[in-house]
Amino acid sequence: MLKLALCFDKFPVLKIIDRYIIKSFFKPFISTFLIALFIFILQMIWLLFDDLAGKGITLGILLKFIYYITITAIPKAMPVAILLSSIMSMGQLSENYEFAAMKSSGISLFRLIRPLLFFVVMLSALNLVFLNNAFPWAVLKQKNLYSNIKKKQPALALVEGSFNTDIKGYVLKFDKKRGPDNNILDNVLIYKTNQRRNTVNTITATKGTISSEEGSKYLNLKLEDGYYYEEHSNRGSPKKERERAPFSKTHFDVYTVNLDVSEFSLENIEEERFKKDREMLSLNQLKLSSDSLKPKWDTYVNHKAKLILSKVSIKAKKKGDSVQPTEARDISYPILDNFDETAQYEILGIARNNVNNALNSFNDFRTDYKYKRKQLNMYDTEYHHRLALALSVLLLFIIGAPLGALIKKGGFGLPMVFGIIIYMIYFFLSSFAINLAEESSISHVWGGWLSTLVLAPFGIYLLVSTSTDRGKMNLSGLIQRITQYFKAWKDKKQVSR
Repeated sequence: MLKLALCFDKFPVLKIIDRYIIKSFFKPFISTFLIALFIFILQMIWLLFDDLAGKGITLGILLKFIYYITITAIPKAMPVAILLSSIMSMGQLSENYEFAAMKSSGISLFRLIRPLLFFVVMLSALNLVFLNNAFPWAVLKQKNLYSNIKKKQPALALVEGSFNTDIKGYVLKFDKKRGPDNNILDNVLIYKTNQRRNTVNTITATKGTISSEEGSKYLNLKLEDGYYYEEHSNRGSPKKERERAPFSKTHFDVYTVNLDVSEFSLENIEEERFKKDREMLSLNQLKLSSDSLKPKWDTYVNHKAKLILSKVSIKAKKKGDSVQPTEARDISYPILDNFDETAQYEILGIARNNVNNALNSFNDFRTDYKYKRKQLNMYDTEYHHRLALALSVLLLFIIGAPLGALIKKGGFGLPMVFGIIIYMIYFFLSSFAINLAEESSISHVWGGWLSTLVLAPFGIYLLVSTSTDRGKMNLSGLIQRITQYFKAWKDKKQVSR
């Protein structure tokens, strides 16, 4: 990297400057990168700590899990490190009046950061390659390992608000988990199924409590205040016979279900059961997945539209139907006046039922539509988000380098404050745009690139303004006023004591 930067043969003096600039940049870059990486790793471990602690996990598996988390955190830590190190290095040069001396010698800021610019462009390209290859692989390994670790305690493997199908012979759904060990379930719904996954019996309860013994193959689910529904029909019988068959409904105060959880073990800890999540796919796979989902989406929308239309429209006669000619007669308006009172009630009842059925179908379709549309949007948005995240390395450097020269402060003090503020703006803009894009409020292209498009003009303005020494932004005076204000406030507070 140093050989690449030191390629100015005609100006031997500039070689020394390039070496000095690169050296000044690399020291804070390494330290800030390690700090940012550590913070991102610690954040993810902290969020998952309750699910990992006390599962009897070996040190090797735990280290492997941290290794996967580290790989997923590298693309996020890289832009932060570039932003902070560029502010700190350029701020240190300005604070020591080295930047002023270089400008007096005719060296502009753009020329000063040129070797760093080559390095950052290469780092941005490397980050893109990393996001396209290592990142999906690490997410695949980390999520599957995490899922298998959670199954060491089956209660944690159950997801609230979803149909849990991992337990053989049962489909379990509940609204919420609570309690110190997350073993109390609210509003439980259980379908007992056969080998063909057909529902045999249904159990509902207002509350359920999970308990199990160490090493046991069974999970005890104690249900309270519920109903047990059982069908008394043969599943192979015709549909009409099953509809007429009786069923029993039994109320219970307490009912215990023993769930077989023998498959919930750590014997196959590396088993990969989830492979199609958008974060587990490369950029090319994301594009292919999106292209394959769009025709299915169009077919789905057209089918649902025709289905809803058929519920409120008049069915046309088939071609083979024979129509008997009748004598034409005048029709009175409104149309209902052509029928007697009994027929009018029947017509209005049929129309009301058709409209209600259409509204119910539309409401069901609307919920399903939002979910399927969001799934498709997530693939498209993830594609553009990764490209923007790779480019953010270059973007934040373009902002950080001139900003450091303007604030004229080095070290971890003021540069850290400005760096965190800028990154938080970038992060919130990115998260906000992604959420809007997933909900179809904006285009997926805008969702991935909005934060870049907002901050890019600001970075270019800072770079051009500082490089040409226009003096339109006097941050030093602003910083001095802020410092004096806080100093006066602190002195006033000490005097009042």
